[in-house]
Amino acid sequence: KALIAALLHLKKESIHDVVITNPIELGAAISDKDFILDIRVNLNNAQLIDLEMQMSNEYNWPERSISYAARSFDQLNSGEEYKEVLPVHSIGFLNFTLFEDQPEFFATYELRNKKTGHLYSSKFSIHVLDLTRIDLATAEDQNYEIDRWAKLFKAKTWEELRMVAKNNPDLLQASNDLYTVNADEIIRQQARARADAEFWERNKNAKIKRLEDTIVERDNTIAENQKIITENKKMLAEKDAELLRLQKELAKFKANQSSIT
Repeated sequence: KALIAALLHLKKESIHDVVITNPIELGAAISDKDFILDIRVNLNNAQLIDLEMQMSNEYNWPERSISYAARSFDQLNSGEEYKEVLPVHSIGFLNFTLFEDQPEFFATYELRNKKTGHLYSSKFSIHVLDLTRIDLATAEDQNYEIDRWAKLFKAKTWEELRMVAKNNPDLLQASNDLYTVNADEIIRQQARARADAEFWERNKNAKIKRLEDTIVERDNTIAENQKIITENKKMLAEKDAELLRLQKELAKFKANQSSIT
């Protein structure tokens, strides 16, 4: 509740009901490398929040976040009015910088008129929190303590967790929850999150394999070209030698003709 309130700039008291619609079951532990936080929350039965954490850059986050948010937005049943659709806010916690040329700690993207900037709809937004650029946190980010939440996610030791959570009951509760989960070493993702992680891993491996094949093919092409160049040089040397021989014979022939004359 406190995390969502901070990220969406809400008062925690305004959040009366938080329902996780895809609850994570505690079970088999998985490594940090593979861990993908994927939680969908119904807030006050009035808006849907997708929270996802990505530790490694798969170079597809814009498309991935739009796809996930759109999936949540497509929520109406047959016969329901479009105006009844609940707002959807996607929040991504990334352990990398999404746009290297425009680094930003906490960015919000909305549907707006390209010319005037007029908001098309407030029911769809995508938020990106860069865990690697806490140094870029604005005064507003700090006012809502978003930077402290980011530090909580980045903490590597329990001492760091305690220091970050100091004097903040919400952060302290979150750090205690993290401690409990980690101490038991039991986190099992829901089927969708696990399947997604495996899919993106297979996709990455396939890209690496294609790249390796391309490199091998390129190396083979280079080797073949080098062979052709070597053969051409050999042929050229042979032709030069033959030309030199013919020039010598011609000179000898001319010399003999001169002596006869």
